[in-house]
Amino acid sequence: MTLGTPLSGNATKALLLGSGELGKELAISLQRYGVEVIAVDRYENAPAHQVAHRSYVIDMTDAEAVKMLIALEQPHFIIPEIEAIATTALAEIEAEGLCTVVPNARAIQLTMNREGIRTLVAQQLKLPTSAYAFAESFEELLAAVEAGIGYPCFIKPTMSSSGKGQSMVKNPEQLKAAWDYAKASGRVDTGKVIVEAKIDFDFEITLLTVRALDADKVIQTYFCAPIGHRQENGDYRESWQPQIMSAASLALSQDIAFKVTQEIGGLGLFGVELFIQGDQVWFSEVSPRPHDTGMVTMVTQKQNEFELHARAILGLPVNTALQQAGASAVILGGVDAMAVSYEGLAQALTVPDSEVRLFGKPEAFTHRRMGVALASADNVDEAKNNAIKAASYVVVKA
Repeated sequence: MTLGTPLSGNATKALLLGSGELGKELAISLQRYGVEVIAVDRYENAPAHQVAHRSYVIDMTDAEAVKMLIALEQPHFIIPEIEAIATTALAEIEAEGLCTVVPNARAIQLTMNREGIRTLVAQQLKLPTSAYAFAESFEELLAAVEAGIGYPCFIKPTMSSSGKGQSMVKNPEQLKAAWDYAKASGRVDTGKVIVEAKIDFDFEITLLTVRALDADKVIQTYFCAPIGHRQENGDYRESWQPQIMSAASLALSQDIAFKVTQEIGGLGLFGVELFIQGDQVWFSEVSPRPHDTGMVTMVTQKQNEFELHARAILGLPVNTALQQAGASAVILGGVDAMAVSYEGLAQALTVPDSEVRLFGKPEAFTHRRMGVALASADNVDEAKNNAIKAASYVVVKA
């Protein structure tokens, strides 16, 4: 495609709906190609606000507010980064041909709500998932668990991210609290929760999958090396690349990711989450954008996940090759405070082949991601140890 000059009459403009740490890195990647970036979030001074050409604070679940801003800015691309978005507004804008929703409005509607994507994958595509059910009341939830989901199981809002509202329930006594937590903690209360049976997997991966144009302008699907990760309460704490797995399970993972992303359509990078046990693979979730566990690609791949997403969106060639083993470890807030300070950065960067990214969030919470430590090494175990060590040195102070 032809790209313009930012802040001029012929600028190519991208509007980010959601401006967290992932949006910040994407904004930088887009700006390297001369794209004018407008960053939008629900609070002031979000990470991507700090690097974008312009920024706005709106309620992104308000369809009229979203449409008014898009009418004002007239972007070429709308790139969602979070779940809490008025997807009906995006569908209307796409239908009117005003701009490109990345990857497309249907994808955003499907993946922002666990009910949509789970129904598509399990019922339409017939791909393996955990046993699941949706419940609109506590009575329905109890009936679903007793009818076959069983214990332990996971209760989640149908719209949430980063583990918010998610609980593992081990017995009937814990079920009501999990129901209340899921109802209260989702980004948007859809009226339903999802309950999923626990799979005894060996590990879980994120398979970054890219739909991009080749030299003949034909859409091709490319895969990054699998990323392993460790979670606590549904939120990632460490990730590493590559995750060692059997050839059979990798091939099946790529097949599932291909079928899901092909059905969703559009151009861009997708984070496909999968459970692995031996040679068996189950679909878990998909995000139509860079994934938090994929931050490790900033030290493992020549083209990291943000570069890949930007290139795919702009119709440019991509390269998903792995260059070296690496790992990431989250730096948590540890405190609830505004305008925090960071100590230990110099010590963290004495760890061999390490890097630190501080997100610059205006407010810290105890379990909020405030930064990430990255490390590369000759093998994954060494990289993990170094990333965790580097992260441990960085202390967030009120």
